[in-house]
Amino acid sequence: MAKNNIGLGKEETKQLAKKLNALLANYHLFYQNTRGFHWNITGEKFFELHIKFEELYTDSLLKIDEIAERILTLGHTPMHTFSDYVEASSIKEAKNISDGKTAVQSILDSFAVLLPLERELLDLSAKANDEGTNALMSDYIRQQEKLVWMYSAYLGK
Repeated sequence: MAKNNIGLGKEETKQLAKKLNALLANYHLFYQNTRGFHWNITGEKFFELHIKFEELYTDSLLKIDEIAERILTLGHTPMHTFSDYVEASSIKEAKNISDGKTAVQSILDSFAVLLPLERELLDLSAKANDEGTNALMSDYIRQQEKLVWMYSAYLGK
C-alpha cells in the first residue's frame, strides 16, 4: 500500500481530503453567513447576538485555516475559490437576515449540516489511522454540540 509523507495510506487520505474539502466549503458559507448576521442584526437582542455572531465567525475563520492546512498535510490541495465553495456547500447563503431568531435558526440549520459531515470524517479518519484529522473532528463536534444546545435554548426548543 502506497503511503503519503506522514505515513498514511494514499487512497484513504484521498477520501479524507475530499470530505475535508466539502467541510471547508461548508465552513466558508457558515463563516460568511455569521459575518452577515453580525453586521445586520437589529432589535432588542442586538448587543447579545452581535457579540455571539462575532464569536462564531472568528471561530469559523480559525477552523477554515485548520481544515485547509490538514488537507495540505494529507498531501492534497484545498479548494480556494468562492465559486467552488458555493457549488460544493450544502449550507446556502443567508441573505439580508436581520432578525435574531431567524439568524439563530440558520445557525442551527448549519450545525445540522456540519455535525454529520464531521462525524463522517471522524469515522473515516479512525479507519485510516489518521489521528490528526480525528482529533480535529472530535474537538469540533464537542464544541458544536454544546452550541446546538445553547442556541436551541435561546429559541426555547
